[in-house]
Amino acid sequence: MQLLPGFRDFYPEDCSLRNYTLSIWREVAARYGFLEYDGPALEPVELYKKKSGGELVGQLFDFVDKGERHVALRPEMTPTLARMVAARERDFKKPLKWFCAPTFFRYEKQQRGRLREFIQLNCDILGDASPAADAELLALVIDVLRGFGLGPQDFVVRLSDRDAWMQFALGKGVPQERVLEFLGLVDKLERTSEAESVRKLADFGIELGAVRAFIANPSLETTKLQGILADLAARGLSDFVQVDLTIVRGLAYYTGLVFEVFDRGGKERALAGGGRYDGLLELMSDGKVKMPALGFGMGDVVLANMLDEIPAAKAMRDAWLAKRRPAEIYVIIADDTRRTEALGLIQTLRNAGLRTDYSLASTKVGKQFQAAETLGAEFAVVVGAEWPSVKVKTLATREERLLPVEGLAAALRA
Repeated sequence: MQLLPGFRDFYPEDCSLRNYTLSIWREVAARYGFLEYDGPALEPVELYKKKSGGELVGQLFDFVDKGERHVALRPEMTPTLARMVAARERDFKKPLKWFCAPTFFRYEKQQRGRLREFIQLNCDILGDASPAADAELLALVIDVLRGFGLGPQDFVVRLSDRDAWMQFALGKGVPQERVLEFLGLVDKLERTSEAESVRKLADFGIELGAVRAFIANPSLETTKLQGILADLAARGLSDFVQVDLTIVRGLAYYTGLVFEVFDRGGKERALAGGGRYDGLLELMSDGKVKMPALGFGMGDVVLANMLDEIPAAKAMRDAWLAKRRPAEIYVIIADDTRRTEALGLIQTLRNAGLRTDYSLASTKVGKQFQAAETLGAEFAVVVGAEWPSVKVKTLATREERLLPVEGLAAALRA
């Protein structure tokens, strides 16, 4: 049986790498006061049809279930979050600062940085319309990446203003019902040939030169971003951000601030992206709940590719992995007549929270030492003729000491 295209097996070493990513995500989000939540992996297709736009709907893993419901594996989290908050909005003090890091599914062409199944960090602030909330979310996405050992020389957050683009489109005579279509075209401008861009823009009666002139002079149309930039400057984070109106974001529900994060070398797809979606909760609740909101998503696939390319980040990751070796302590049973005592000692060490392993089968002492080295254990504890004392060998230095079994766990910790 072959693995399905765009999906992954997670062998133990792969799980360790995944756990590293999740640990940094959770640690930094918690530092910012965000609370973790989750939702179902399966949702009604209608949730995405109404709220996310046509492009995403075309990427759904969808099917009709046994109850004759048209459902889909979740391709993103924002619609689910909006549904959840709309259902219990009165139960929570505002603003809400929530995050999650589940698995998502999109049926699209797999390529570097893009798979059909991926893990994504999602962080959202709901109930605050101020530029301070925008800056707080941007500071969070910056600090998440700094948590992996990345600096301003490695990545940049490119900020834009979707409202400014809406005003541009309407000012150029784009009909209200076609504005989202126009924004989708601008969103793909960097990935589309000039001839094709000229042809598609002509359909809106707009020249490519006018679009490029608008992009080249962001300060004229994005004054609301200045407060956000000032906030980030006060935090010492100015080097990580720049205004760039080529960022539009393709999903239909975005309003106001939008942003994407890219590696400085330009080798990878966007590391993260997000923005404001102030009208989504109102749509989800049929007008009953009006709440400003903003958030971002950061996938694990592009991030992992980038960490592999940057020596400092890779070294930081490798150091984290080394501290989480399968066994800290390896108990070597040198005398089989002491197996019962050895098993009791092993359980005592495990009860004390020490990662402890041993050979399940009776085998030569030399092979047991080899197993200890392979597992990366720090200490080998030899149970033999010296009982009720044991030999403790520091594997890195080969230093040996004779220690009593009583209090051994505390001695090893020290």
